[in-house]
Amino acid sequence: MLKTDQIYHFASEFQLETGGILPGFQLKYTTLGHLNKDRNNVVWICHALTGSADFTDWWNGFLSEDTPFDPRDYFIICANTLGGCYGSTGPLSLNPKTGKPYYHTFPEITNRDVVRSFDLLRQHLGIDKIHTLLGGSLGGQQVLEWAILQPNVFERIIPIATNALHSPWGIALNEAQRMAIAADATWKQDDARAGAEGMKAARAIGMISFRTYETFQQTQAEKTANKTDDYRAASYQRYQGQKLANRFNAFSYWVLTKAMDSHHVGRNRSGVEAALKEIKAKTLVIGIDTDLLFPLREQEFLAEHIPGASLAVLTSLHGHDGFLVEFDQFKKSVRNFLKAEVRKESLV
Repeated sequence: MLKTDQIYHFASEFQLETGGILPGFQLKYTTLGHLNKDRNNVVWICHALTGSADFTDWWNGFLSEDTPFDPRDYFIICANTLGGCYGSTGPLSLNPKTGKPYYHTFPEITNRDVVRSFDLLRQHLGIDKIHTLLGGSLGGQQVLEWAILQPNVFERIIPIATNALHSPWGIALNEAQRMAIAADATWKQDDARAGAEGMKAARAIGMISFRTYETFQQTQAEKTANKTDDYRAASYQRYQGQKLANRFNAFSYWVLTKAMDSHHVGRNRSGVEAALKEIKAKTLVIGIDTDLLFPLREQEFLAEHIPGASLAVLTSLHGHDGFLVEFDQFKKSVRNFLKAEVRKESLV
């Protein structure tokens, strides 16, 4: 199956929602499969907070052969988000005006800016219609923003484990993580590894919201009662922090958690409910019953206010990360969504 990694360059100034300007940008994107002659088989993915464009690396269990979006039948595409660190313009990119990396001078971006950049890529590729747009967490927020921005482009959307506006709970968790980064003595430096130790602590904080009590109970409980230190759960937290530090940077972590915090589809749109009513795509909202970060009530709200939307709930011990684990349930829910659409059409 043909997989490609490409770079899209936008050479003009890009005005940002909060008033800043990027003097051009680039987006790295991955594609899998072939665009058919009618150009109507496009499945577009928006990745989560620390994800990359290469969805075959982190979502291969859902987007492989004999799945609802089999790459033998669909043209699947994912772009690394603006502000990221996997090939798209972000804080470690060179600022063309100075010839040096942006570092702390990288401007504030919002999900609305991100999807506007995605839409420029879509137009560049000559794609007028997208069969399905889907994504989870931060990516799910971008799915909603894009479906509101361009309601006539998307035939179907699947926002997963996400919300219409970020909650005080979610903002507080993100701020605690940024406080950990800021407490790192290196954070103020203009260096690619600045804040790395703080980001390890930030990731450990985040892991508690990504998983659940039962997840840790089942996977990190001690095998003996004799320990008084060096617990498995403690080692696991350190491991997760180091694992992220090996592949990510604190600057992008800071920028993207800020983008998540500012997510509010109703901003300058007469409110949340009015904004969600602008969505024309057939919609499947997916939630996870144990999600602490994006509680199920937030997906129920989406399903209630997006016209004609349906809701599927995944049962998982893994909390928010369930959408990266529960592939069997996930695939079944999407198949049922697509089949229900076919049945409705056959009755018309």
